[in-house]
Amino acid sequence: MGIMDGNPKNEPMHYGEVFGTWTYVGANNGLISMYGAFVNHAGDQDLKDLLEEAIHKMQSENEEIEKLLKDNGVVPPPSLPGRPQANTEEIPAGARFMDPEISAILSVNVGQGLVSCSAVMGQCLREDIAMMFGKYHTEKALFGAKLLRLNKEKGWIIPPPLQVENS
Repeated sequence: MGIMDGNPKNEPMHYGEVFGTWTYVGANNGLISMYGAFVNHAGDQDLKDLLEEAIHKMQSENEEIEKLLKDNGVVPPPSLPGRPQANTEEIPAGARFMDPEISAILSVNVGQGLVSCSAVMGQCLREDIAMMFGKYHTEKALFGAKLLRLNKEKGWIIPPPLQVENS
């Protein structure tokens, strides 16, 4: 492995890159499990579709990052078992997450994911890893735009007090 030899794949990962990528996979594993449960709770099909899209995207990211980690001699964090499917109507109303709650949690997670991607990008010396997380950042921003549109269409967004000019 050459250090700064011009080919980033020949450069070793530094501790910050290892920690950032490893924790990103670990966080995705937790979110994949949580979103699997949310699919069982969600009643709105558009929301279920976005949850499934998020799950597939995170699984794809994890495959790519886990390969990177393994290629660099780092054991990835363990994944969680998949969630069984459940019938939404069989979950008692008081125990069930409501669609606006699920959507709000998903929205917060998108924002946190954007910050996480930016943090990994900012500490990278290897261009290939920085570009990988730049791609994830862009995909999360596009997903966040879809989610914002859904929240507005469904009336699930509660805006803060709006500043209105008084004439």
